[in-house]
Amino acid sequence: MQLHNSVTDVPGIEVGHAQDDDALTGCTAILCRQGAVGGVDVRGGAPGTRETDLLNPVNLVEKVHAVMLAGGSAFGLDAASGAMRYLEEHKIGFNTGVGLVPIVPAAIIFDLNLGRSDVRPDAEMGYRACVAASPGPVTEGNAGVGAGATIGKILGPKRAMKSGLGTASIALGGGLVVGALAVVNAFGDVIDPSTGQIVAGARSTDIGPFHIGSPGSFASTQEVMKSLVGRALLGFATRGNTVLAVVAMNADLTKPQATKVAQMAHDGLARAIRPAHTMLDGDTVFTLATGGHRADVSTLGAFAAETLSLAIVRAVHTASSAGGLPGLRDPENAA
Repeated sequence: MQLHNSVTDVPGIEVGHAQDDDALTGCTAILCRQGAVGGVDVRGGAPGTRETDLLNPVNLVEKVHAVMLAGGSAFGLDAASGAMRYLEEHKIGFNTGVGLVPIVPAAIIFDLNLGRSDVRPDAEMGYRACVAASPGPVTEGNAGVGAGATIGKILGPKRAMKSGLGTASIALGGGLVVGALAVVNAFGDVIDPSTGQIVAGARSTDIGPFHIGSPGSFASTQEVMKSLVGRALLGFATRGNTVLAVVAMNADLTKPQATKVAQMAHDGLARAIRPAHTMLDGDTVFTLATGGHRADVSTLGAFAAETLSLAIVRAVHTASSAGGLPGLRDPENAA
């Protein structure tokens, strides 16, 4: 099996993007045409979601047919309607006896303050993302839902950095693969778990007589939060933050097991984002299990967390400058 270090290395998973590069917003469709057992875990204090209740293990529907991740704040949830139209046209959905109803959970990020606030992902854009979906390599950085993603906003939007979308995969042997896709629009900073160092986040600045951070370096959101200046800034901090992720695997899971994997995957989010799961974020992780291999749930959860950390770090390293914010993909901003 040839791997692309992508969530699409998991058999049955396809990814497609659609975006408006002028408005700096977009959406990303993760398709599983044959259906996948779904799970979700929401840990941020400010989520924006659709159809996540049906993923509760006590509820009826077992499988989903796509997950839609979109910009545009709550307006962007409409992109899921486009995915439903696409899937219905391809005769994919939950059989109700009188017709097929595609099951498409969705979640959004807030990107209205970077490009144009009057242009948001809609059903037509969601449909285009599905048309573009393929099982091949996934475009990262400022693609799809990553078009308007930013990171490190405690010192205000002008001291943030451009972030984006990243993906990664790990082969566990015997044909079993765990993949992750993440869009990083967090309040905090991105940390490289292998070094513990900030790789992207709030940039140092002067506020009155105070200098926050070392000159030409990062401010460290968590350190700023415990300072007098930081406590004052929190009252004005933007509420428009979140990390959205999908972890997928070609394993046979039940809904409770898929939910457990989503819970464990949040460990990877917390390793790569500092701080994570704040009241200013809407951090949400979906699980998609396409089946085909028996596997230990604890092992899957551990590697889902590891893969998600890798995807988050890639999301900032592949992001280009946009909206007046620097991105690490541009050589002048790379460490």
